[in-house]
Amino acid sequence: TNGDLKIAACNNPTCTTSTNTTIDSNDDVGEYTSIAIGTNGNPIISYLDNTNRDLKVAACNNPTCTTSTNSTIDSNDDVGLFTSIAIGTNGNPIISYYDSTNTDLKVAACNNPTCTTSTNSTIAASSGLVGYHTSITIGTNGNPIISYLDFSNGELNIAACNNPTCIGATEADRSTNSTIDSVGLVGWYTSITIGTNGNPIISYWDHTNQDL
Repeated sequence: TNGDLKIAACNNPTCTTSTNTTIDSNDDVGEYTSIAIGTNGNPIISYLDNTNRDLKVAACNNPTCTTSTNSTIDSNDDVGLFTSIAIGTNGNPIISYYDSTNTDLKVAACNNPTCTTSTNSTIAASSGLVGYHTSITIGTNGNPIISYLDFSNGELNIAACNNPTCIGATEADRSTNSTIDSVGLVGWYTSITIGTNGNPIISYWDHTNQDL
C-alpha cells in the first residue's frame, strides 16, 4: 500500500503478536527483502529500492529494529532484485542479487558490519539471464555459496565463491559455477543452507512438473 520497508519484531517466541515499524519510506522501497543478524546482535536487511532500481541495506540500530541506518550500496544500472544476505566469516554481511541491466548474478561484499559501503562483483555472466531467485549461505570453508536460476536455460545453478568476499580479477577468480539440475525447467525460488554433513542442500521449484 505505502511502498515502504517494514519490520515485525515479534513479542514472544511463537510470534503471536509483534511490534511493526516502518524503517524506510523513501520512495517505493522494500521488495525482495532478506534478513540476517549482524555480529552486533542487530538485524540487517537487504532489499530493492524500486523507484531508483538500486540495492539498499537497512542496518538496524537495536535488536528490535525500531530505527535503522539505510544505505544504497549498488546504484550502477538496474540492480537489486532477488536479494539474499548472510554474515561472512569476517563479520561483514555479504549479499547476492540480480543485475537486471546486464542480466548477471552479482555479489556485494560489505566493507563493514553495517554495510554502509561494499565491493560489488559480477559472479555469473553470460549472454542469457542468470541470477534470478538467489540464495546465499556461508560454506564450511568460510566462502559463500549461492544458488540461483539460469532463467534462459531453466537450470538450477550454484556459484561457489573462491574466497570469503567473492572478489577477484576475473569471474573465474571469484567463483566456480556449476549446473546441478537441468532436467526440464527447474531452479525457481531457491533457498540454500549447509547440512550437518557440511554439504549445501537446496530447495527449489520444478516449473515443468509444478513440483518442489
